[in-house]
Amino acid sequence: MKALVCGAGIAGLTLAWHLERAGWEVELVERAAAFRDGGYMIDFYGPGYEVAQRMGLRDRLLAARYPVNELSYVNRDGRQTSHLALTSGLEDVVSLLRGDLARAIAQDVRSPVTYGTTVEAADQDASGVKVRLSDGTTREVDLLVGADGSRSRVRELAFGDVTPRYLGHRVAAYVLTDPELSRQVGTRYQMLTEPGLMAGAYALRDDRLALLFLHREPDRAMPADPAADLRHHFGGRGWILPEALARCPAPPELYHDLVTQVEMERWHQGRIVLVGDACQAVSLFAGHGASMAMAAAWVLADELTSGGDLTGYQDRMAPVITEVQRFGRRFVQWMAPSNRWRIVARDLIFRFAALPGAGRLFVNSLSPGGHHLISPR
Repeated sequence: MKALVCGAGIAGLTLAWHLERAGWEVELVERAAAFRDGGYMIDFYGPGYEVAQRMGLRDRLLAARYPVNELSYVNRDGRQTSHLALTSGLEDVVSLLRGDLARAIAQDVRSPVTYGTTVEAADQDASGVKVRLSDGTTREVDLLVGADGSRSRVRELAFGDVTPRYLGHRVAAYVLTDPELSRQVGTRYQMLTEPGLMAGAYALRDDRLALLFLHREPDRAMPADPAADLRHHFGGRGWILPEALARCPAPPELYHDLVTQVEMERWHQGRIVLVGDACQAVSLFAGHGASMAMAAAWVLADELTSGGDLTGYQDRMAPVITEVQRFGRRFVQWMAPSNRWRIVARDLIFRFAALPGAGRLFVNSLSPGGHHLISPR
């Protein structure tokens, strides 16, 4: 069996890993010009982490992880307003860069990856799919997989125009090298929040600093100059932001996007199927996207290689994706409060969570479900 996977991110690489070990011939194409490194810090846990362990990646992920020992909110002067020590309830959480997770998977994927290429057209019949790529070449495969993100080209070809649900925020992230800023932030995830705005920072190895920005924006139109837009919204907010934004790179080193969720009634059409953010984007607010991508890829591979079908894949995954998406929509006002009263309430909750015995209860309340996914059909 032959499969062409469009998208060499976490979902696409995980699917390729499993299919090639089941004897499939797999090829990946990726529209980015090169492997997408860096990204923002994620907390990786749950069913995706279980999949990673089954793939033998545990030691590799633990080597790449960062010790996040505290979540801390600061004001414009850099003074801490509330914090939560992350020393209990997080034993199975691995904090690392999204790109480091993708690289850990990619190291064991034998299938070829063609960068700077995407799917241009796809025609299918009962015997297979004929695919034309953007480089002018063609492929004939048994299965075409769209693992190409929330703006999926494969989804557009198979299902037409599907508009993701916009959650009213833009996100941006980048990594810079600055020994002084890295030392100042340290092994705490620090955040500054003001109504409609959030900026977060965490120190990485080699004097680097990972930065993440969220801001409320009713207009879906993306700015022509995202770095200038970031400086406009955050440059006068104090803390480390003036120095950090003075070093803000241009895309692609600067990641910027809308915060969206993708909701679809069907994830497959004949011999074309979607996986990951192409059909299951849960949003940054849910904080579970990488885990869901790996779990979905595992479930899809399980159905394809053990006598199941594409309907079974969606039946197993859809209820969990719906649950996590709902969690993400509820969490918007926690991660990016819309007014000062919500910020005050959040700080009070953090102070309660710091009391003996309350930390684990608080952490567990922030974890969507899905652990039951990792079982054979």
